[in-house]
Amino acid sequence: MFVVLGVVYLLYRRFQWQKLVNEMKWKLDFGDIMQERKSRSMMRFRSNGCMSVASLGTSVSNNSVREQEYITTGQYNGVIVAMKHIKHLNEIKLTRELKIELSQLHDVVHTNILRFIGACIEPGKVHIVSEYCSKGSLQDVLENENVDLDWSFRHSLINDILKGLQYLHMSKFKCHGNLKSSNCLVDNRFSVKLGDFAPVEWQRESARTGNDLLWTAPEVLRRHCQVNQQSDIYSLAIILQEIIERKGPFYMHHDVIHTANTEAGYAADEIVQKVMDSRTHPVRPTITPGECSVKLSQLVIKCWAENPEARPKLQDVLTEFSGIHGARGKLNIMDSLMQRMEQYANNLEDLVEERTGKYLEEKKRVEELLHRLLPPVIATQIQEKGQVDPETFECVTIYFSDIVGFTKLSSMSTPVQVIDFLNDLYTMFDEIISEYDVYKVETIGDAYMVVSGLPNKNGDNHAAEISKMSLKLLKSIKKFTISHCPDQLLQLRIGLHSGPCAAGVVGLTMPRYCLFGDTVNTASRMESNGEPLKIHISNSTNEILSRYGYFTTTFRGELAIKGKGQMKTYWLDSVTDASRQ
Repeated sequence: MFVVLGVVYLLYRRFQWQKLVNEMKWKLDFGDIMQERKSRSMMRFRSNGCMSVASLGTSVSNNSVREQEYITTGQYNGVIVAMKHIKHLNEIKLTRELKIELSQLHDVVHTNILRFIGACIEPGKVHIVSEYCSKGSLQDVLENENVDLDWSFRHSLINDILKGLQYLHMSKFKCHGNLKSSNCLVDNRFSVKLGDFAPVEWQRESARTGNDLLWTAPEVLRRHCQVNQQSDIYSLAIILQEIIERKGPFYMHHDVIHTANTEAGYAADEIVQKVMDSRTHPVRPTITPGECSVKLSQLVIKCWAENPEARPKLQDVLTEFSGIHGARGKLNIMDSLMQRMEQYANNLEDLVEERTGKYLEEKKRVEELLHRLLPPVIATQIQEKGQVDPETFECVTIYFSDIVGFTKLSSMSTPVQVIDFLNDLYTMFDEIISEYDVYKVETIGDAYMVVSGLPNKNGDNHAAEISKMSLKLLKSIKKFTISHCPDQLLQLRIGLHSGPCAAGVVGLTMPRYCLFGDTVNTASRMESNGEPLKIHISNSTNEILSRYGYFTTTFRGELAIKGKGQMKTYWLDSVTDASRQ
């Protein structure tokens, strides 16, 4: 009787299980998922004179940057999910075995296992839909220089991996079979979740590159056996080495393995081949002394032993790691989470402070550049209002000068020599004019233009400021030596004029504070009609200077000025009172 009841019960259980399998709760309609964005993750490799290999099919050498990987995300039932498109399959054949595997995947619930939400199997739209982990893979986190990982944080990551692996080894799956750092996903709480563990071969590309095989145990590479729990232990050891070194998977010193060819794929393939070929002296990654505790380094070495039987069982690894982890291993989940979140918050604060500092430095440089291009008061207006309205000024004094014989001098010099010469000359000019209430408008070739009385109005002082500046520039030019033509005497011709003017900012790409009006043209005419080593001034400028009583001028006479007719002009000779200079 009991035997019959037992058989009936077993048949009923089997019927219920078969019913659940046929219900296909994992099956999703593609139209129910709202694709919303692509989450981008920049993945960097830091070689530091060593060789590291990427896990996405790209071998990298020193100072390389792995290409960005984009993960398609969407919304399903109000939750953000990750969508993996199975591109090599246009449609899939639902066998009984596949239904069972997908049902088993759907039933997996564990803190450190990536949740399988379901699959879309519509022709041309075959997708695996799983939990979305915003921090990317463990590999991304380890190789991101902006993430500060102390050993408390690293121990927490290792602990998560061990717990996830322990669950799989005790489950129907028996092992992971494809364990690597790129399949260990990190959520927004920095908790590690193992993914891509099911024996669902249809979701994987048929061809696996050398980069995909860096975590694979040597006996599996040689096809002596299928993946099992001991091959998982080997893969775990490679991940632990990544966590210790933070220099990419299978990091090795050049003195251990040297690769002359750094083309994509070659370095990884070579490492995989050496792992397969080496038996007596197995090729393994490098653990730098001092990067971790001696016990942890010894544990890693035991885990990647050549003989699978010599590798510790997962339970032994957990026990040994618990001893290495110390008191931290006794923390409950909430305490561990709070410590992890505190570490994350501190790391974010450091990042914000660093980025804020860089932003302020860059802002200061931009402001300094803007103040060099424009008068400070105008630059401030642009920063505050975004624009500057043109303004008229009743009276300003404008200075023009050029170098006599500049064309001939240029023909005797190389372009670089001309640039160096003008740079030396105008650097000297810029230092001199900084002593006066003037604004340098621009330099065009050998022409030098300065104004006083705008944008800051200074009464009638504009004529005096420009005149004193001109006298000092004329005095300094007589002592100036051209570096590539030391015997050449440099002669300057200067012209000044006072009158009304309009000014405003022109342009967006390279904004310039420009002057407009007849005063600009007349000042230019004063310069072009002047003589070498003399300061030619207009009658209006002379009238303003005469009010001060300490400027000496000489009447030159009336000249026919183009566009102006006959004009009285003067030579500015000196300042009679030296204290006024």
